[in-house]
Amino acid sequence: MALRFIGTTSDNGDCPTLYEVEGTDDILVQGDRVTDPSHLAELRDVKESETFVTVPRDLLVRFAPRSAPRDMIPFTEVTHLFREFKHTAWRLETRRGYASDRGTPKWERWQRGEDIAAEENEWRVNVREQMKRGKRFERVRLVDDPPTEGQRFLLDSGLGNITAGEDIRNLPRAEAEQLGLPDWDFWLFDSRVLVRFVFDEHDTTLGVIVSEDPAEVLAACQARDAAWHHAVPTADFQKRVRSTM
Repeated sequence: MALRFIGTTSDNGDCPTLYEVEGTDDILVQGDRVTDPSHLAELRDVKESETFVTVPRDLLVRFAPRSAPRDMIPFTEVTHLFREFKHTAWRLETRRGYASDRGTPKWERWQRGEDIAAEENEWRVNVREQMKRGKRFERVRLVDDPPTEGQRFLLDSGLGNITAGEDIRNLPRAEAEQLGLPDWDFWLFDSRVLVRFVFDEHDTTLGVIVSEDPAEVLAACQARDAAWHHAVPTADFQKRVRSTM
């Protein structure tokens, strides 16, 4: 079963780190192995299969989940949040492509070289409506070097979202890894509700997991702040990409 990065208090990719074992109630803890013989001698009921690591208390205080894992639900059950949030809706996109883009008429038009940024759609209508009410839509997309076909599509399509009022920025994947950003997609509403996407190996959305767990929301807020600080506005990033192609 796959691991989901939860959080770390280390710098430069050092230990310690917490992960969730997807589909289970288990948390995997990464830390320095205990080798002190006196400490090992004091441990109780040790099984042959067990090993032991040490982690700072701060890691558990800040990131250990405080509620039971929630079930996955269809994405359609959270679409109301895009209208009902009060202040900010923030997205991290980490994948190299999305099945929801490929094979659509818009994708085909883009491959023919047509301008897809000016097209009207329901998403852009809602962005404009919420922006008029003083709300903000913000997004950071991770981009590979060189960008994948799916990422180039999003760079071109995203210009239309920006015209509608959404602030979309882009961050090289290598830099995101150095920052310790999560490798999973999520929406964060009002720094309070976390909506995490679940994908299959073909980039198809299977559903989402909604959480208001303080530790998980805090980790998402910290990822947002780091990503937003280092990310580049789409128009500038697109110029950078085209200059290297």
